[in-house]
Amino acid sequence: MSILSYKSTAHSGIEVGRGKHVMDSNKKLFLALVTASTAMGAIILFLLCFWVYHRKYTNKSKKKSDHSSDVSEGLAFSQLRFLGKYNTLKTCRRKGSVTTMNFKMLESATNNFSESEILGVGGFGCVYKAKLEMNLSVAVKRLHGGTSDAIREFENEVELLSNIQHPNIISLLGCSIHAEIRLLVFELMQNGSLETQLHGTSRGSALNWHLRMKIALDVARGLEYLHEHCHPPIIHRDLKSSNILLDSNFNATLSDFGLAVRDGAQKSGNIKLSGTLGYIAPEYLLDGKLTDKSDVYAFGVVLLELLLGRKPVEKPAPAQCQSIVTWTL
Repeated sequence: MSILSYKSTAHSGIEVGRGKHVMDSNKKLFLALVTASTAMGAIILFLLCFWVYHRKYTNKSKKKSDHSSDVSEGLAFSQLRFLGKYNTLKTCRRKGSVTTMNFKMLESATNNFSESEILGVGGFGCVYKAKLEMNLSVAVKRLHGGTSDAIREFENEVELLSNIQHPNIISLLGCSIHAEIRLLVFELMQNGSLETQLHGTSRGSALNWHLRMKIALDVARGLEYLHEHCHPPIIHRDLKSSNILLDSNFNATLSDFGLAVRDGAQKSGNIKLSGTLGYIAPEYLLDGKLTDKSDVYAFGVVLLELLLGRKPVEKPAPAQCQSIVTWTL
């Protein structure tokens, strides 16, 4: 074979090899494009299915939520309609009004204010568990005596709670006056007070970290409503763990508004120093300066109770008292 013919054959082989290589490259590129398009289509299809499912699930949840809301409103309406049967003033549950309930009916519902029905005891008197018709369980707060302080606290609580409504503020269902006995009827909070949960026999065992933070947030929302959304703002003045009540799901509500005042009322000079040792803000205790920050200080003490599980004031020795705030510092 001549050199010329060998070169020609070799050149032809190179050209064929190049053509095959180009075809292989094009084939690989085509396969890559097909694979990428298929993957992209699968991703788009997945996202489309997810969007349809999410929209369907959201609508379904919304319908359930609306249905639950309707049910809750229906139950609340039924309760209020039931309470209206005993309303001698023919008023309904709206802002500025309160249902007046029959004393004999409440007396019977508490088993004649039996000790076995007592839910709690305070300076004002006792709180009793009562079961009315339609299996409606309520808490009945009985204020003893006809002293000026007792009457003022009763009227103050009725006036304030009949004008405010919030998920984290206790709901006043009705009231009753019989001779010197004054009764306030509230929704029943099945898990009692935060004080009982933290410092009672269970020593806080039912309150995990999530629940403690939830309770703190509920209390903060209640205070925010009183301070920021009420006009004029309301200062609770006796915020403490025993006045924070918990329902069956450990939702917290603020209660006991007998000492509460509207911001500005303290300037009249008729407001005397009141509160509970361990929760009173220093500026209020020393200078009589009462502001919404007094509630914020008490809220800080409640937070320490939730975090540490300790009482606001403890006695390490018979002749000693130690504040939880002082101990923390």
